Amino acid sequence: MSAEEPLFRVVRGVPTAEELAALVGAIVVRFRPASAPARATASNWARSARPAGTTLSAGPGAWRTAGLPR
Repeated sequence: MSAEEPLFRVVRGVPTAEELAALVGAIVVRFRPASAPARATASNWARSARPAGTTLSAGPGAWRTAGLPR
């Protein structure tokens, strides 16, 4: 295939520029290589709410002590 040869051609009809752009977009999305999904990480805001090494304890009065400093 030479550099001058088009990758595809319209056989029937007269598409508008928008229709051709939609076709090219669909072809690009369909044939792009699949990449691994990005690993979800906790945001800095969520991470700061859970100090490392602390665990919540259940039992009587736990709701009261959960808000107190450790």
